[in-house]
Amino acid sequence: MRWGVVATVKAPTQAVLNFAAHHLELGADHLFIYLDERNDVSQSLLAAHPKITVTRTNQAYWTADGKKRPPKHQVRQSRNANHAYAQASDIDWLMHMDVDEFLWPQTHSVRALLCETPSSAQVARVRPVEALAPMHSQTDNISHFKAWISAKQGRAERSRSVYPTFGPYLRGGFLSHVQGKIFVRTGLEGMSIRIHNAFLNDVENPNSVELQNIDLCHFHATDWAEWTQTLAYRHKKGSYRAEMRAALPESQGGLTLHVLFDQLQKENGIRDFFEEVCLATPKHLKALQTHGLLRSYDMALDTSRQKHFPSFQA
Repeated sequence: MRWGVVATVKAPTQAVLNFAAHHLELGADHLFIYLDERNDVSQSLLAAHPKITVTRTNQAYWTADGKKRPPKHQVRQSRNANHAYAQASDIDWLMHMDVDEFLWPQTHSVRALLCETPSSAQVARVRPVEALAPMHSQTDNISHFKAWISAKQGRAERSRSVYPTFGPYLRGGFLSHVQGKIFVRTGLEGMSIRIHNAFLNDVENPNSVELQNIDLCHFHATDWAEWTQTLAYRHKKGSYRAEMRAALPESQGGLTLHVLFDQLQKENGIRDFFEEVCLATPKHLKALQTHGLLRSYDMALDTSRQKHFPSFQA
């Protein structure tokens, strides 16, 4: 059982190499990396690896099929994922994910988990855990995450308990997606991959299963400076854009994150939000642990990067 990853990346070279090296270390048989903007250093280092196909998505790439470069990055991601899918004949499963997401199997290898899926399965979903920003006083390399829980597991109630001020506006305390990302079985004619889902001849997520004992570790808000730098973009075009749905209907007091952040910026409340929802304070960690929602992993990203890309100096 061979598996691979496709990602469209727009990130510093170290982040790109961390992503690639981590999944190579997990046993990925091939990576398809699409550079959303020019990065000669990343391109050179990735292209030198025998298990990586790197594509610079320049004007020639986008117009090769008679189309234009899509203005929305989500559409570019999907186009690239389907471009990779068409080339992925030597692997059995292809995972579409982002550069700030890292698979983390807990008991078995990724390959073993995929081998356990029914032969009829065509889509295999991995649910997310969302990273917390470390405190400045943290001295170890442990990454802490809040775990995903389903609505049936009391998601709304637990979210309010852990996040008394902002919980009602969040899905399980998550800033970003709760859908996770998917592996798609290769070689299926008519398959079309999106961000969180796939369609086979207009059937959404056909014969879908959820993989157990594996997390999609999502580093959505790694620190205050990084998060505030990306806030405006995400508010306009990304995770917090206006068309995203609220966790609760407006009639029940719900607000979209787009509206909530508009209000908080007027009230100087963005920092309060970050400290309650994103920061790995002792109080936050204890609350997550009490509800069985704390995940803590040493991902050794530097070690993997140095192993697979030894010529790169951070």
